[in-house]
Amino acid sequence: MLKPKHILVIRLSAMGDVAMAVPVLRAFTQHYPEIKITVLTKPFFKPLFDNLQNVEVVEAEVNGRHKGVMGLYKLSKTLKSLGIAAVADLHNVLRSKILKFFFFGITVVQINKGRSEKNALISGKNFKQLKSTHQRYADVFEKLGFPIDLSNPKFPTKVELTPKLKAFISNSESKTIGIAPFAAYKGKMYPLNLMEEVITELSKDYNVILFGGGNKEVELLNTIEAKYDKVCSAAGKLSLKEELALISNLDVMLSMDSGNGHLAAMLGIKVITVWGVTHPYSGFTPFNQPEDHQLLADRNQFPKIPTSVYGNKQPEGYNKAIITISPVEILSKTNEILQKKASL
Repeated sequence: MLKPKHILVIRLSAMGDVAMAVPVLRAFTQHYPEIKITVLTKPFFKPLFDNLQNVEVVEAEVNGRHKGVMGLYKLSKTLKSLGIAAVADLHNVLRSKILKFFFFGITVVQINKGRSEKNALISGKNFKQLKSTHQRYADVFEKLGFPIDLSNPKFPTKVELTPKLKAFISNSESKTIGIAPFAAYKGKMYPLNLMEEVITELSKDYNVILFGGGNKEVELLNTIEAKYDKVCSAAGKLSLKEELALISNLDVMLSMDSGNGHLAAMLGIKVITVWGVTHPYSGFTPFNQPEDHQLLADRNQFPKIPTSVYGNKQPEGYNKAIITISPVEILSKTNEILQKKASL
């Protein structure tokens, strides 16, 4: 059977999951430069794919003209007119399943999310490292006849900053740390008063840039910014494209188990992840990050971790699990990575 020359890749959301697809697609384009890729995703995520060769983006307006079954049918006609020869569904949700129904006669492979393995992990029946999401994405392409090696990744060079973006770096002679202190669920979020202790210490020696979104987060981060000379908040001030350019110039990103860590990792930035009620074993560690960059809550005190895959479910009191990671531990790991980087 001839290999397809044009593959449709479906990954509509969420931001972290879409970002995790980027290094896989970068590896794909390096292995198979002759194959065209069309990515179907939401308009907001389009900048994530800007630096990929032979990759184009089609925007899925799922709350507009592509809403509902008829909207997806119209979208399928647009996509088929591009000459799609195969579909790699990296999302595997109802919307993508409906869309794939309209691709009758075209080879379709969908991601195996490993739900039974993840259920066993959460229940405590089988506490072990599961396959990474990045590898699950790569497995989809292998089933289409395109094996991908993720072990020796290449990353884009850092973006030259505009005067607007340079203003976020207080001292060009100092290292710059990104901090993304928020997450979708409370059990995954380090208490802001403790994170401010970390910010206080780091800002003595380094530039600190704060990342977040939403009106409440913007307000909180602006309040912290106002207290320190070498702390700037990017929250609510930049487009996603501008944020990515700024992130590409970081020396390290400190993040919760959330999307900003994956954005930094796809650009080749060192990422420290602070884990609460979720756990790296579920397969969502940021790309190409070592085990010792993962700061974990104490499972001796909170043995039911991970309480869920996404952090949206937890027993009473487990929202406090993340505070078993001390500010001193976070500072120590951050300084260790920066010093190691300086010695290279």
